[in-house]
Amino acid sequence: MSGICVIYFLHVSTGADTLSTTGERLLAVLGALANPHRLRIIGVLNAKGREYVSQLAREIGISRPLLHLHLQKLEAAGLVSSKLELSPEGKALNYFEVTRFAIEITPASITKAIATLPRESD
Repeated sequence: MSGICVIYFLHVSTGADTLSTTGERLLAVLGALANPHRLRIIGVLNAKGREYVSQLAREIGISRPLLHLHLQKLEAAGLVSSKLELSPEGKALNYFEVTRFAIEITPASITKAIATLPRESD
């Protein structure tokens, strides 16, 4: 049986800076990505560039309250960002867009990340 190697990049870069990955950041990112709705949200935002909440809810096919919960998780992990804007009619619209990120997960990067986690008491 042949081995399979899957490579993910576990660093988040914003522009030229690469942010160090802590264990908590790793858990937040992986937790945020571990849901099909959140993957769909990232996919739609990546394709569209940005979208406001009501339109995004229609495109994903979920309610706005449920969408807000998913967007909060993605935003807390640093995978999306939001900006409140006024429409020409004066209505406040909350636009979301994907932040630039790349994830690389290797045994060495996990070892480095878990060294930053607090020890749990037995």
